[in-house]
Amino acid sequence: MAQSTRASTFSADADKHATAEAARTNAKLLASVVDALAGEDRRARQAAASVVHEIAIEEPVLLKEFAPQLADALHRPESQTRWEVLGTFEQLVPVDARLVDKALPGAETALHDEESGVVRLAAFRLLCAYGATTSHRSVRVWPFIDDGIRCYHGDPEFPAMLSGVYRMMIGNAADEVKIAAAERMAFDAENGKGLLKRRATRIVQCAPKKRAKKKA
Repeated sequence: MAQSTRASTFSADADKHATAEAARTNAKLLASVVDALAGEDRRARQAAASVVHEIAIEEPVLLKEFAPQLADALHRPESQTRWEVLGTFEQLVPVDARLVDKALPGAETALHDEESGVVRLAAFRLLCAYGATTSHRSVRVWPFIDDGIRCYHGDPEFPAMLSGVYRMMIGNAADEVKIAAAERMAFDAENGKGLLKRRATRIVQCAPKKRAKKKA
């Protein structure tokens, strides 16, 4: 029988939704959930990651103090833990984008995960969300995003990846990044079809327009 979520110790057998709800008002339970991300039990890590992600969607500020532990969880072997935690960090970007600094190495590694397209997409979305916050951050992550665009063009997750790129373009991305993204997507904007063409076109249109030189 599943343990009551009134307890202060996380149980992988407890209902995940109820646990997330309880952990939002139970600091000891929340800490126990986060601790489980570093445990030896794979199933418990996966369950804890699901709970953490659900909390992040509803009240991400509660996870702010746990950024180091969450960043460490990006190095767990199972895909689910990593994609749930990457999604958690994406929710933390509006809270304090500096928290993501600790997660960047794990996100960059996850971007080239050979087994899971879901992990790659989650990493890509996080990098785009982070890059949308300031021009400096956009320049910092653009090489990884550009690499992702080249590597995963045509993959099932690619259209969703382009949504992340567009999100960065309409954020605070540097002009040089907007221009580089437009150049990268120009072929698809001109020759693509359907959703690919529409999303590529939106990215291209974000590039700053060249101003004509005034005649003397």
